[in-house]
Amino acid sequence: MRFSKPSWVTHQEAPDQKRVTLYSCHVHPDGSRLATGGLDAKIRIWSTLPILNDEAEKADVPKKLCTLSMHSGPVLCVRWSSSGKWLASGSDDAIVMIWDLDPAGAGRVWGNDDANVEGWKALKRLPGHDSDVTDLAWSPKDRFLASVGLDNKVIIWCGYTLEPLRKLDLHHGFVKGVCWDPVGEFLATQSDDKSVKVWRTTDWGLEATITKPFEDSPGSTFFRRLSWSPDGAHITASNAMNNNGYVFVAAVIARNEWTSDICLVGHENTVEVASYNPHIFLRDPKGDVQSANICSVVALGADDLSVSIWQTKSPRPLIVARDCFESQIFDLSWSKDGLTLYGCSADGSLGVFDFDPAELDGIVSLDEKELYLKRFGFQPPPDPFAMGVQRPQTSYQQPGNPYAAQGYPPAPPSAAAQAAAAAAMDPGPAFDKKGRKRIRPVFVGALNSAPAAFPVSAAPAPFGGVVPPVPGAPQPVPPYGQPQAPPPTAQQGYPAYGQQAPAVGFGSRPPPADPRFGHPANEFERHPSSAYPSTSQQPPYAGYGEHPYDGDGDRMMGGYTNGMGPPKRKLSEMEDDSSALNGGFRAPKARTLGGDRPRDPIGPIRELRPAMQGFGFGGDVGLPAPSMKIKLDVPPLLSYLSVKSEEREGDVFEAKNPEPSQDPAKRSEPFEVALLRNKETMFLDYPAAPVLSLVVTSTFCAAGLEGGSLSVYTPNGRRLLPTIALDSSCTFLAGSKNSLMAITASGKLHVWNVKTQKASFAPVSLDTLITPNATITSAVVQPNGCPIITLSSGIVYSYDVDLACFTKLSEARWAQGSDAWEGRQRERTTKPPINRGPVATMESEMPGEMQDSASPTPYWRAAFTLGHLEAKLHAAEVLDSPQEYRTALLVYARRLADEGYRAKAEELIKELFGPMYWKPGKEEAWCPTVLGMQKRDLLRDVLPTFAKSKTLAKLGQDWQDTLKRALCE
Repeated sequence: MRFSKPSWVTHQEAPDQKRVTLYSCHVHPDGSRLATGGLDAKIRIWSTLPILNDEAEKADVPKKLCTLSMHSGPVLCVRWSSSGKWLASGSDDAIVMIWDLDPAGAGRVWGNDDANVEGWKALKRLPGHDSDVTDLAWSPKDRFLASVGLDNKVIIWCGYTLEPLRKLDLHHGFVKGVCWDPVGEFLATQSDDKSVKVWRTTDWGLEATITKPFEDSPGSTFFRRLSWSPDGAHITASNAMNNNGYVFVAAVIARNEWTSDICLVGHENTVEVASYNPHIFLRDPKGDVQSANICSVVALGADDLSVSIWQTKSPRPLIVARDCFESQIFDLSWSKDGLTLYGCSADGSLGVFDFDPAELDGIVSLDEKELYLKRFGFQPPPDPFAMGVQRPQTSYQQPGNPYAAQGYPPAPPSAAAQAAAAAAMDPGPAFDKKGRKRIRPVFVGALNSAPAAFPVSAAPAPFGGVVPPVPGAPQPVPPYGQPQAPPPTAQQGYPAYGQQAPAVGFGSRPPPADPRFGHPANEFERHPSSAYPSTSQQPPYAGYGEHPYDGDGDRMMGGYTNGMGPPKRKLSEMEDDSSALNGGFRAPKARTLGGDRPRDPIGPIRELRPAMQGFGFGGDVGLPAPSMKIKLDVPPLLSYLSVKSEEREGDVFEAKNPEPSQDPAKRSEPFEVALLRNKETMFLDYPAAPVLSLVVTSTFCAAGLEGGSLSVYTPNGRRLLPTIALDSSCTFLAGSKNSLMAITASGKLHVWNVKTQKASFAPVSLDTLITPNATITSAVVQPNGCPIITLSSGIVYSYDVDLACFTKLSEARWAQGSDAWEGRQRERTTKPPINRGPVATMESEMPGEMQDSASPTPYWRAAFTLGHLEAKLHAAEVLDSPQEYRTALLVYARRLADEGYRAKAEELIKELFGPMYWKPGKEEAWCPTVLGMQKRDLLRDVLPTFAKSKTLAKLGQDWQDTLKRALCE
């Protein structure tokens, strides 16, 4: 392996200037070019020949091919399309730009002395994000382009028309990473909300949310770039933590089960980026391409200034390059041949790892990889070109362009490759040697012939959009995916999640070198019984060990193995196969409580008892006593009730309340609660009283019972808390993440954190809020434990623990005169955005409507607007919405500047700036952050608004100079 750092690959305008931060790099599919994006808002395209060849570097050959400067903010991501004909870039200016090669565009760059050897023009500008675009990813075959940003959104663009197709907005924090499943079935995104979400490409629904490896991860990293393995079996996600936040790791997430029982241990600081080599590798280079014989190579870049490269057949990293950069690594990119790794850093430099083929032996060709991926059986929607949609001829495909042959469409597989695929799909003999019937899987991917190449029209033709599937055309088929084997336990030789691995990775004495690779040998593979004799001595990468061979040859997916043998087949496939697996013994199927019970159809829902009004008393049904000031309604008793989880798609928590038996001799049916996941019963329980209310989140389920009891379960049915006895039945029950809220019929408000098993505050009475003219219309709780109570009077309250009283988050009266009202808009205005933050959602659900009433006094409307904006700042802080806080702050500053209110503006500046010589720990009265954002960074955004004002210009300019000096110190 050869490592180099070409000094001329930089975004410096002049040699004496400081290096500009490089946020992203990506190598062209043909390996001839490298694109970089930097803090200077420019994209530069470099020739890779002088980077990889010393003689070419010394010769007089072009090094920098092109400079692109259409963005108005730092370029945070650059990504070549799979075909190589387009370059996509995302910037701090919230714009995604698509670039196309212009053969006639070479020449001198306007405004400086640079000369473009190649000309790349802006083909299309894609607005859609409301903030910085942090990452981009092209899907397989360039069907889609995904972009993510600091507006918490994921936008899917059509790869043919470049039009927006879908916005995904279920993340609750900045989205900083995106990657595609190489099969094309899923999309994965990673966010500052400490989760990885997996989306289905068939309907763009949420497939899974993974949070466990990221619960203790820091939120200060610039990127969370994740990568999907080329065999489609795993996702490696950055910024994960182990051992309660003491060990920095990269989490490996298994496909279909979406669990992370494997992690990469060794870096001494946060992992920013993960990048898989595009090739599959063979464990035994002489063996066949099948699941038991494949592995992958993944590279990690971290804030500890090091890059590690792992091969999944080994428990130790293949290479650890320490101090190869002077600052954190922001991006990594493998060449298409799998032999060169490029990395860029905040120090403004580019590093290149160039491997010899012998160092990465067993490499599988991309054609064979495509054949291997067919076993997943995923059939993407028909290509629009197959139904007459023509791709416009871009300059990249014009005659004379040496790279035109690499554009769409790809050539069909060769006859030899198709024959090899057919042989791989051959189910083999129907009976084994003993005459028993053998049930072999039939891969649905083999049922359809290879797609033909579609001609490209020579004349430009506009797109008509993505054409829907034609009746009778092949439709997407369900993916091939059998139930996976359960994760290994510590007794089976691998540590459970959260167990710290021993120091056998970075920094320990290396074992003897393996002459085949020139790197530490894998002692765990050669001596599995002696190298790690106990669970306290495990390899740093649990799961990177010997891959058990599957007798069928192609039952397993991916190079990561749990050490438990091949995954189990479906029960329907094993009905007639007595030998099944595991040496002739059928593996027992994992059970869930109630999972093997046939479900009875849900009949008509009956009302067993109407809602009990607060002024009637039922004693045993948990109504408030006559001495109570407040008597809220108790919900009706229904024969069946259910609630769907908004955090985990497919989860339904249901309850059944049977009618009591009229026959004293016959035993009545029990009350029942059950959690269903995709119509499969995860658990059931039989509470002691009828169920009145339910709530379900991704971490718990809760049932409010008649009489005031409250039962809380984990998603697997274990009682998370002891049964809580309240003073009366619940009238409102709500939950979010780990927070559970209940309001009883006596008007008591309770909030608990089920993770810590503690109350957020002592029970509080609502008698100060509720009046005969103001009743509760809705009550929810935020993930941070903040209760939100909306009254029919149009006022929204929350309880402030520090102030020990209720506070108003918003009022419907702001609609009467505030110019910043975002509730129900006037009919003549444009429709409000679909994706709202919690503050905007709260206002949209309030009864107030914006009015065009005349101001009773000259200052009435200005006072209303400023008061509303100040209330929004408080609400955004309570509801933990940093983006809305920043937006409201900028609007508030602009309003102060327009009105010229110097005193208010100066107070705001001083609050954000803090003490002049503040240092951490010196003065605790001032907090330097709000909602995770630095107050002085917010002040840097606010001051230009004041500096441009006619009346506050001097104030803004003076404080800009003061802030600049303070930051320099």
